[in-house]
Order: sequence, then structure tokens, then C-alpha cells
Amino acid sequence: MAQDVSSLTGEDNFEEKPACCLDTEALSQGDKEYDDILELNQFDGLPYSSRFYNLLKERKELPVWKAKCEFVDTLAEGQFVVVSGSAKTGRSSQIPQWCAEFCLSVQFQHGMVVCTQVHAQQAVDLALRVADEMDVNIGHEVGYSIPLETCCANDTVLRYCTDDMLLREMMSDPLLERYAVVIIDQAHQRTVATDVLQGLLKDIALQRPELRVVLLTATEPSPKQLAHFTGTALPVIHLDSPGAGEVAYSSSGDGYFCSALRLVLEIHHSKEEGDVVVFLVTTQEIDLGCDILCHEGHNLPPDLGELLPVAVHPGHPGNLPVLGEETGRTRRVFLTSSPNEEFFWAVSSIGFVIDAGLEKRYVYNPRIRTNSVIIRPISRGQTESRRQLASPTGRCFCLYPKEKQLPAQTQPHIVESDITSTVLFLKRMEIAGLGHCDFIDRPDPAGLMQALEELDYLAALDNDGNLSEMGIIMSEFPLGPQMAKTLLASCEFDCVSEVVIVAAMLTAPSCFLVPSVELKPEATHCHMKFQHPEGDHFTLINIYKAFKHSQQDPYCNVEKWCQDFHLNHAALLMADTVRTELTDTLKRIELPISVPAFGSRTNTLNIKRALLAGFFMQVARDVDGSGNYFILTNKHVAQIHPLSGYGAKSPKLGLPEWVLFHEHSFSEDNCLRTVTHITPEEFIQMAPQYFFYNLPSSESKDILQNILTHRASQHQEEKPPTTQGGHQEDHTSDRCVIQ
Repeated sequence: MAQDVSSLTGEDNFEEKPACCLDTEALSQGDKEYDDILELNQFDGLPYSSRFYNLLKERKELPVWKAKCEFVDTLAEGQFVVVSGSAKTGRSSQIPQWCAEFCLSVQFQHGMVVCTQVHAQQAVDLALRVADEMDVNIGHEVGYSIPLETCCANDTVLRYCTDDMLLREMMSDPLLERYAVVIIDQAHQRTVATDVLQGLLKDIALQRPELRVVLLTATEPSPKQLAHFTGTALPVIHLDSPGAGEVAYSSSGDGYFCSALRLVLEIHHSKEEGDVVVFLVTTQEIDLGCDILCHEGHNLPPDLGELLPVAVHPGHPGNLPVLGEETGRTRRVFLTSSPNEEFFWAVSSIGFVIDAGLEKRYVYNPRIRTNSVIIRPISRGQTESRRQLASPTGRCFCLYPKEKQLPAQTQPHIVESDITSTVLFLKRMEIAGLGHCDFIDRPDPAGLMQALEELDYLAALDNDGNLSEMGIIMSEFPLGPQMAKTLLASCEFDCVSEVVIVAAMLTAPSCFLVPSVELKPEATHCHMKFQHPEGDHFTLINIYKAFKHSQQDPYCNVEKWCQDFHLNHAALLMADTVRTELTDTLKRIELPISVPAFGSRTNTLNIKRALLAGFFMQVARDVDGSGNYFILTNKHVAQIHPLSGYGAKSPKLGLPEWVLFHEHSFSEDNCLRTVTHITPEEFIQMAPQYFFYNLPSSESKDILQNILTHRASQHQEEKPPTTQGGHQEDHTSDRCVIQ
């Protein structure tokens, strides 16, 4: 199609036209105007719309437009280029379009363009915006791929996707041969997936000299990042900043939270125009700030206009549909936290930014296998990104002294995160021929050893430390290694239909809505109706089945049903989508899917066996009968979360002695979340022996050892004869044979 277009509009074929066509002087003025109207889009061959030209005028006003020639020349000359500029420079929308034009110039003979984003919502928003600017249909020439949703076609030439989606695509296309240009946007955030991509792209670029790699950053890249790909500093194109407004510093003695809310009210009373973005630290502060501002807004004089607080949680910008232009006399106050600095790139109405200068980070401790929360200052680059959100005539209030020393760069997530899933993926890449991932910053050695040890316990590695057949199948699922192992074990124990629901419900956000204090007793009563006597994993199955039943009832309003039972409708819809995706993956790799049998005694036991096959490292025992649970792997004591059926202390569920838990939220409330009752015998049956013997010494381990010794002596005394031609049933026959 592009070749046909060039024959109509390109200069290269101009001389091949008949002589009469060359005499432009002979054309009437009307013919010239008609020719202008028929200027064709080089991507779809259709005439441009009037909106294209209107948007083109806006695009040419962006700071990035001044660097177009420099960028295109740099892209043509070398494999790597870095573009540094804030979100409002237009880098994330314009650079990918120019890369698509670069690929079109060689008829896409080396592939298309892919641009990664850290957050799914940003990938969707950018794809929609760029399709509009390019005057093409979304899902055709321009598309996007995010978890659980793909909007692309075979003729897609520019695709936005999340960084983890591109990593999963590499499992089937390790050299990314579909793409001629790979753009890593928001490289300054240094997420695990973005760092892994950069590490693998270094090797891929050596094998594919025609590949182009573009890094987009909002802050000045570090020397280590610049020297990563070639050993020498990469060419960097610096974009002019559109200019930030006035900056004011303060060090309030009564804390940043109260100061921020007081500033919001002062701004509103001043009647100055513009929306407000407030950068706080925790989710609780965001929600509490919204509640306080809502309450205060009701008491304001009508002549001030409406004050509308909007919570934008990190990684989940569920309120982004309201991020249009301001309407009437409503002042919106967006309360958010890191890493949401770039969620507001398209909001031109922001006049004020209030910055606490702090962020909350989860730091993984491999010794105790759980996260700790650290509140620390943001980097200098992040402060600049926040300031840029305000219009040149706006103001940024920094709630910390001007002389405060801030770190130069954001700490890479790869050195602070649980990388078990990452190691599983990299082991899969070794099979695909990418044997080395050259990290910009190497992971913590203790974390790497813990990840390898955990994969070994899960039987994902063979005796040589390579990925086993079990590990290869585990890597096919978009789940953590423990949940992937649980799902595979469910195939062995004929409980796939139930375990796939559990996996989906735990992958999606929590289905429980946490109500206000007034409605809390009512919500607890509603949630108790779904409680299962065996524990929370079974309760999740009850909730999902009730949700599906309400969907199938033609007289039931599903959203109202969820509201009545204080359940999250969006989370349940996502769980349903995840369940479908997991079921499709099982069918694709030809694993058996059992007939639903939820409620039978055998099915209940099999579900627990499957859960223990993956989560035997997350078992705890009530040491004093009062709810103080001793975690076997790290010797910490925790309590059951109040949202648990056991935590609610309902008459239906008493406190079990031994439990399996899905998560230990050590850093926030020291609680065990999603808990199910097990017996020590079930634990012994499913835990690998080499894991059991590596458990630290404790009274709980002594109890397990006594049970194991007693069983061994009983088995030795009985010594039943083997039945000819039959199956001898013993204590090991029920073990998960896939281990």
C-alpha cells in the first residue's frame, strides 16, 4: 500500500509520469486546490481529514518538534538514541510516529515499531491520541497491547504496550524480529521489566544490526545507563522544556499532609483558575485527603465554585476518564503519589502542583521472604517532572526546604524487588538462545540466590540449574511461579475448574470493598454470607460463582448486586477475564481441565493439595490458640487479616491451628491475607523433603518431625504386600507426582 502511495505523491517517481503531467503551469487554480485536498495519508492511502491538519498545527508547537530532523538523522546513522524531555514536550506521542515514518521509508522490510509504557492506561491513552494524530483507525495502523486486552491487527505499524507484555512476547519471538524499532519509554523509572528489556536488547542488537533502540526519559539519564549498550556514551537529544511556573519551598512543622490540604483550600479561596495536583505518599493519605476535602467542600461558600477531589492511585488511574478539560466553575484536585508523575501529561488545566517530596517504596528482604516499606525522598528528576505539570503561569509548592539534599537518580527496582518471576523468565530466554542479560544494575546477590532456591523447591529447575519441563510450562502462565505451580498441580488432582478461579481472583484486585465506618458492620455481614468453612480460598470460589450466577440472571442488575454485597464489580470482571485467559492457556498447551466438583469432600482435599504444591513455603501455626501465627520459613509471628473469614471471628469459622496463606503484609499491618485451614499431615505430604529439612528449627518443625517419624514407623510395621496387577495405595501414592 505504501508503495502505491509513493507512486502517487512521491518525488522519486515524478520523472516517470507523462509529460503532460509535468507541466504544472498548465494546471488551473481549481486543479491545484483539488490536488491539495487529495493529499493522501502515507499509512492507509486515504485522503487526510481536516482534523489531521488541525492537530498537525498543535503538534508543531510541541518542544519535541524542533528536534525532529536531529532525531531522524541520529536514528538513521546508529542503532541507539536517547531522547530526554518531560512529559509535556510530546516525546511519547511524536517520537513513535517518526519511527513509523522511518520504517515506512524502507517499506517495513525490517519490521514495525513498538513503544513500551510502564502503565497500561498510559499505553491505551497514547495509542488513542497517536491514532487520532496520524488520522488512522485505532486497532489497525496504530494499536495497543496491555494485560487482558489487545487492540491490534496484522497491518498495525505502531503498537503501544506495557513493558511486561513485550517481555512475554519475547518468549515466542526472542529476537523481536517483528520490530525494526523498539522504543523504551519512561526508562528513567527503572522498573524491573524495563531494566530486563534493556539488558536483553543489548544482546539482541548485536545479533540484529538493523534493529533500532530508542530510550525516552523524563530526566537526565545516568552515565551508567548511557554507557550500557555500546560501552561509550549514547547520543542524547535534549528537548527544550515548555517551562515551569513559580516554585515555592516550605518546611511546615505540622506535617506535609495537613499542609497540603490547607494549601488546597487556600488556593480555592483565592479564586485563581486552575486544577490542583497533590503528590502525597500512601494510599491511605490519598483516600483520607479525598474524604476531608469532600467534607470541607460542602461547607464552602457557593460563590467559590465546586471543589472536586479525585483519587488517582499509583498504577491504577481509575479516575482518568474525568481528566478532560475543566468545565464550569469546578476545580478538580487530583490526589496521587509516585510513580504517577506522567498520568497528567494531557491535562492542560493544571495550575497548581503541591509536592510532599516523598515516596513509598517496597523493598524485598530475601531472608524473610517479604517486603518492607520505606518512605524516602524522591529524586531530583522526579521533582522536576512534577514541577513541569503546572502551566508556565502556574505554581509549584514544595513542602520541604530548598536546601534539602535529594538523590540524583531513582533507585532501580531490580535491586529491591522479589525477582523470582524474573529469574524464571530469564531461564526461559536461555532456552531461546538469549543466554545473557547484561543488567545496568545487577540484582542483589542474596535476592538472586533466594529466587533460584525457590524455583528449585518448585521443581522448575533440573539438577544442572536449567529450566526443567515443569519450569517451561510454568513460564507459559502470566502468574507468579507459586501460583503457576498450583495451577499445574490442579491438573494432577482433578480440580482445575476450581483452582483457576482462585488464581484469577487472587490475580485481580481485591473483590472486597472497604466501606466507611458507618457501613462496616453491614459489609462484614454481607461478606460473611459467602464464607466457606475451609477458608478464604474457598470463599473466593463462592463469591465468583455467585457473581457468575447473577450475570446469568436476566432480572438481576449485576452492578447493583455487587453494590448491595459491598463487592468490587470491576475487580470481579477482571477476575472473569483472567480466568478465561488462564483456561485458554491450559487448552493451548493441552493440559486437562476437570469437570467442576466444588463442594465434594474429595474436591476440597484436592484443592488444598494443589495449593500446598505451590504455597508450601507459606504455612503458619497458631502457637498459643489466640491467633498469633508462627510462620515456619522466617520465624515471624503475625495475625490473620480482619477481612479474612477467620479474622472476622464469625461463629462459622473458628481459628485453625495450621494455615496456608497467600500473602504476608509484613510492612503494613503484619497480617496474613487469604488464609485456608490445612492439617500438618497435608503439609508433610506435599512439601518437598529438601525444603522440609531446610526449615529453621522450631517447636512447629518438631511437631511435624514427630508426625513424619510416627508415619514412617507405622509404614515399616505394616509392610503390606504388593497386589499383583493392581495399584498399591500407600502414603506416597497421593503425593503430587509432578513434583
